[in-house]
Amino acid sequence: MHLTIDIREACRQKRAGKGQWTFHFVSELLERDIGLTLLTDAPLPSVWDTKMNPTHGPQRTCVLLTQRGIAWHWAAARYTRSETGSDVYVSPTSYIVPRLLGKRVPFVPIVHDLIAFRDEPHDRKARLIEQITLKKTAEAAHHICTVSRATTSDLLARFPALPRSKVSAIFAGPVFEINGKNQPDGKTILSIGTLSPRKNQLRLIQAFAKLPEHLRSRHRLILIGGRGWDDAPIIEAANHTENTEWKSYLPDEDCTKILMHATVLAFPSLYEGFGMPVLDALRAGLPVLTSDRGSMREVAGDAAHFVDPEDVSSIASGLERLLTDDTLRKNLAARGLERADVFSWPKTVDLFLEAIGTIKS
Repeated sequence: MHLTIDIREACRQKRAGKGQWTFHFVSELLERDIGLTLLTDAPLPSVWDTKMNPTHGPQRTCVLLTQRGIAWHWAAARYTRSETGSDVYVSPTSYIVPRLLGKRVPFVPIVHDLIAFRDEPHDRKARLIEQITLKKTAEAAHHICTVSRATTSDLLARFPALPRSKVSAIFAGPVFEINGKNQPDGKTILSIGTLSPRKNQLRLIQAFAKLPEHLRSRHRLILIGGRGWDDAPIIEAANHTENTEWKSYLPDEDCTKILMHATVLAFPSLYEGFGMPVLDALRAGLPVLTSDRGSMREVAGDAAHFVDPEDVSSIASGLERLLTDDTLRKNLAARGLERADVFSWPKTVDLFLEAIGTIKS
């Protein structure tokens, strides 16, 4: 088996959700006896160096395409069409190259979510591109992989003509290296995610401000995440709400340190395809507050406290309960450690390889 993969988002210095998914997915593929051609526009992560040049084993190549914008996609499509040794093109973050390939090359897109087709706020350019490309891409794909059963349901509801057998949920694994169990500091409410209306940080800040004074004064809300879109109100609220701090994007190791000492993870996103911060918190034994919608129940099971993400009072009540109920926090932490074992990158890659098995030449 030889795969050609668009890994651009995995090569970013500041990886958002899809970039993290791609990085860890490819990292696990590099542990397997699989040939890889990695298409990128930036140098590879240094941790891949030894795996890209094994003394013995499958052929692995990095192809650096220097074009920018749509020209990169045209160049990637041309290269993929000319590459005779590859069995399938894998597209973890974009539908443009698959759309350009049509049915001339077997390809598998990874569908993370259907946010572009929903009412929740989303980046306008990304929304337009996905609306234009996803339908034809899905129709021409050899197989489609999603990151959750919830996303599979959303995809089939949007495009009911797609055969159910053509779509497989392969899920995700953790982002952070978790060693040991969370040791709560008794004061930190942590939120991780790119600043944007969909991640719902503004309502979270408003909910934190609604907490009783004796709780609000003893706790702090820390937001970790790079700037996204329509985020000015979030930054404004963070700057003017007492005991609230936005730390911008932090390296994984710094995020892990805060995660391991936080008291609660608050992730009241309006819509998620998977929600990797929730899984990281579960693996650390950190109690989770999250949304009762999308994939959150699928990921967290009974190991989280669920709220209505569009109701500030619901979020505030959830925070208050988690901060004051020691028994609930301990129970959720214990359940989380068990629930986290359901998901891992080896399981994701196993499911992926099973899904594409018929492509082998």
